[in-house]
Amino acid sequence: MKVINNVAGNPAEGYRVVGDIVGTTIRQFRPEDSAMDVAIEMVTNHVGGAPVVGEAYEFLGFINEGDVIRAIDKGLDLSKARAQDIMNSAFVGVKEDTTLSCVARMFEMGFQILPVVQDGKVVRSITRHDLLRAQLGLGPSIDEVG
Repeated sequence: MKVINNVAGNPAEGYRVVGDIVGTTIRQFRPEDSAMDVAIEMVTNHVGGAPVVGEAYEFLGFINEGDVIRAIDKGLDLSKARAQDIMNSAFVGVKEDTTLSCVARMFEMGFQILPVVQDGKVVRSITRHDLLRAQLGLGPSIDEVG
């Protein structure tokens, strides 16, 4: 096992809050996107979900694999539906100052992807993978540490 210490860009005191880590998930959907295109994007890029944002990147909702599966099970024609038709508008997001221990508890509750919202706008998303990487003290790409 390789132990990595003092990697450039890592805070000396370690990662403590969402703002300390870089999310690897930048995918966002628009409300007018085709539900079929959203589903295909999620499958082909192995993305479990993503926020739905407005023109000014304001958080409108979230679509995950479960939302797509429920839409299909209800008989919705994904080629005719839009992202806004299948999104969950009650989804939870986090802020830059949310502690990573709070994020860990949210992931334990079943969340898989959390939008990071700043001033009402989605700036990125974080995943369980991002949290694990932060807890290991690794940057966005382990390739960067050689």
